[in-house]
Amino acid sequence: MQTDRRTLLAVAGLGALTAACGGAPAEAAQTFPFKLTDAEWRKRLSPQAYDVLRKGATEWAGTSPLNKEHRAGTFACAGCGLPLFASATKFESGTGWPSFYRPLPNAVIEKSDRSLGMARTEILCRRCGGHLGHVFDDGPRPTGKRYCMNGVALAFVPKG
Repeated sequence: MQTDRRTLLAVAGLGALTAACGGAPAEAAQTFPFKLTDAEWRKRLSPQAYDVLRKGATEWAGTSPLNKEHRAGTFACAGCGLPLFASATKFESGTGWPSFYRPLPNAVIEKSDRSLGMARTEILCRRCGGHLGHVFDDGPRPTGKRYCMNGVALAFVPKG
């Protein structure tokens, strides 16, 4: 098969456009141990929690009551209840979202996120796949990480 110059330029242009827009090959669908139908998720979650956990939306900064939560306890997934973060790892990041420097072991998974024209690392609940937020490399010691989470994606469980 012979490729002419016009076809070659069109393919190269489409490739450059895809790369510039953050396009990437589609990732294989991931399965999670905790599964519900869309109707079950909608029944279980508030509309805002559904948009964040199931659709990857972001809540408005400064709106979560969990920003002011300082008691000892655990922050769990609001979708499936899996414990995600110990309260001892929470810190004030000044971003308007609950922030943590380390998740609990085997609690979250990372996924590449190239939306909004930037490269970020999305954080999902390991058990239900719910979107929690993103992780950044500007957190405190000892990890240097800032797990910037949507408060509506979390449920606080006090210790005791």
